[in-house]
Amino acid sequence: MLELLAAEPALYLGSIFVLGLLVGSFLNVVILRLPAMLEAEWRTSAAEILGQDTGAPDEAPGLVASRSACPACGARIRAWHNVPLISFLLLRGRCADCGARIAWQYPLVELAAALLGVAVAWRFGVGVPTALALAYTWTLLALTGIDWRTQYLPDNLTLPLLWLGLIASLGGYFATPADAIIGAVAGYLLLWSVYHGFRLITGKEGMGYGDFKLLAAVGAWLGWQALPQVILLASAVGAIVGIALTFSGRMGREVPMPFGPFLAAAGWLALVAGDTIARAYFQIAGLN
Repeated sequence: MLELLAAEPALYLGSIFVLGLLVGSFLNVVILRLPAMLEAEWRTSAAEILGQDTGAPDEAPGLVASRSACPACGARIRAWHNVPLISFLLLRGRCADCGARIAWQYPLVELAAALLGVAVAWRFGVGVPTALALAYTWTLLALTGIDWRTQYLPDNLTLPLLWLGLIASLGGYFATPADAIIGAVAGYLLLWSVYHGFRLITGKEGMGYGDFKLLAAVGAWLGWQALPQVILLASAVGAIVGIALTFSGRMGREVPMPFGPFLAAAGWLALVAGDTIARAYFQIAGLN
């Protein structure tokens, strides 16, 4: 099977595209439901610690067991209305039962998972590196969606991503074990130091602990050498987006903007095009 896919690039990339659409549909579920599930768990735990009567526990839909429903009318979404990307187009972006608009997040995440997956498959070919890179890519996409919506990066995703990066280093696919371990430690301590320095100077918190863990995960995957590039890319793109949103009136000056999506984007770019970006920078700067 692998030999067939390697011999037929169109079939290989097409299969990854379809797989990406399916994974993207599941990532939408994770983005929407995982924060609600964690919040329900936190409330129950807090009530128990405080000795309060929890009564009936807060119910949150599971990631797999519960069927999707329209948030406007509550109607169950039928299987043929839940086909990634295609159903959104056929329904013209509206619920089949009540006509409420379907959020653009759904097709965008599905399409992003598919296109990013194809880029990874094109970059690494057929084999273990692609399978690992797909797991890295799609986890970063889920974290991006969650952080953008809730300004929270759940340990349920960042820590497994970190450990998987360290495990991948044993095969030397993207970094050696030594570089991965140093990258994980350096990534965490780098943003931890920035956080505490900013807090001492301004008395405010500039980012959350989830950002430390996410950069540690990126360092575990790519090694410590990639961290400067990731930080520079994330900071530059974050600054540009933040200024654009502020001047467009879509975000107030005092409204905090999540940093996780920009770390995730920079971490992904460093994986698939880090060497190309570095060469371009050195050439533009006249250092090559």
